[in-house]
Parts: sequence; structure tokens; C-alpha cells
Amino acid sequence: CTVIFTRLATKDLHKPISVLFCNLAFSDLFTSFSGFWISMLFITNPDITIFGSKDMLAPYAFYTVSILSTIYNLVSIGIERYLAVAESMRARFRVTRNHSIAAVLINWVLAFFLGCLPLMGWNCLQMEKNLSVLYSPFCVNYLIFIAIPNVVVAFIIPLFTYLRIIIILRKRKLRMKACGQATGTYKSAEIQVARTSIFIWLLALVSYAPFFAGVIFDATNHQCHVDLYPGVYIFRNCTAMLITINCLGNPIIYTLKVKTLGAKLKALKCLSTNRIRACTI
Repeated sequence: CTVIFTRLATKDLHKPISVLFCNLAFSDLFTSFSGFWISMLFITNPDITIFGSKDMLAPYAFYTVSILSTIYNLVSIGIERYLAVAESMRARFRVTRNHSIAAVLINWVLAFFLGCLPLMGWNCLQMEKNLSVLYSPFCVNYLIFIAIPNVVVAFIIPLFTYLRIIIILRKRKLRMKACGQATGTYKSAEIQVARTSIFIWLLALVSYAPFFAGVIFDATNHQCHVDLYPGVYIFRNCTAMLITINCLGNPIIYTLKVKTLGAKLKALKCLSTNRIRACTI
């Protein structure tokens, strides 16, 4: 909420990348609220989160939508950063605010379409075959259909974009060095991008790899719910906690580390304090 408020309140931060940052914060907020909804259902009636119920269909669907939206936003940020660096020397193309808004709309439409497929009928409410043990009443084939392509997208595309950015910056640094010019700026940018990309990979690996492992286990498992209780369901709850940690880590990596945003947040705080003092006087 702090990220969203600061982005919206600061007009000079309304840049293409800022639109993606703000939308990423909305996705993380949506993930947190969906997770809270599921947690409240678990507290009030734990059995429906284990054995499955129609009441769990909508919370799981919205949780899937929020996770997919977060993944697509992370990929969009990586692509935008790559285009900003790769095309910075060319005048024929620039990433504009309209491009970012279009990417945001496409991300949400795709996330809602894929995430709401169980609400449209792709579920196992009326059949025992192919029923997910961890995420009932979802079907195992639906979880595989969602998990495998999006895990590949979440890991492969950011890897390509950030590696390409590092390679481009290194080539420009060597070119400037050969011409006898200062390369301190490019060296600093290269280090910062490398550090950020490492954090992105570690956070994504820690957050989504256990969930993917749970889906694989669900697809290969032939035991019933009672035989797996409580160990497997504790693992499922831990995967949900890791996804929530990803929502907390994204603002730190992508937004709160930016000095400009921190300065603007401080300026907003000072402005609010000055207004209070003026009203008091």
C-alpha cells in the first residue's frame, strides 16, 4: 500500500516502468488478500481446505489469478528494462506509458482467463478421478496446465532479459574504455543489474519452486487425503507462506531500493508534517 500510494501521489514518477511497478504492487496486494481469504476459511472450517468443497473453488481461483498476474508483471518488468537498455541508442522505438498500460491490461486479461477456468467448469467437484489432493476441488491436469508453462516463463524470460542487459552494458563499457572515456557509470549499472537479477532469481526460486514441487507430487501421488495428513498439508501451507514472502520481497527489490522513490516518500512525509504545523499555527 505504501508503494501504491507513493507512486500515485508523485506525478514525476508516472513513467512506463513506474506503471509496471505500481501494477506489481496491486498484484501482490491481490495475492495477500486472496491468501487471507483462504486462511480465514481454514480457521473457520479446516476440513474444506483438506477434503475440498465448492466454497474453496472461488478463493483458489482468485489466488491463482493473483499469482499469475504477479508472474506476468515480473516478466513485463524484465522485458521493459531490456528494451530500455537495448533500444536506448535508437530513436525509432521507445517504451512509452501507453505500452506499459497495454502490457498491464494484457497481463490481467490473461491471468483472469487462465485463473478462472475452474469457475468456468474445469474442476473436479462432481468426479473423484483426477482430483487434486492438495488443492481440491481443482483437477490435477489443470494444475499441470497452469504450473509448468508459467514456471518456464517465470524463470527463462527474466534470465534471458537480465543476462542480455548485463552483456549490453559490458560491451558498451569496453567500447568506451577503448576510446579512453570514463566507464564508471556503466560499471556501476552492470553491478546493480547483476545484483538485482540475482535477488530476483533467488526470490522466485524460493517462492515458487516448492509450489511447483507440490504440483508434481500431486500429479504422481496415488494416496488419499487421510494417509497424507498432516505432513503434506503443512508443506502446502508453507508454500503459501513462501508466495506471500515473495509479495513482501518484490517491493524491496523493485521499488523500495530506488533512491528516487525513497526521497519522494520522505518528501511526502515532510509535506504532511508541514501542513499539520501550518494548521496548528
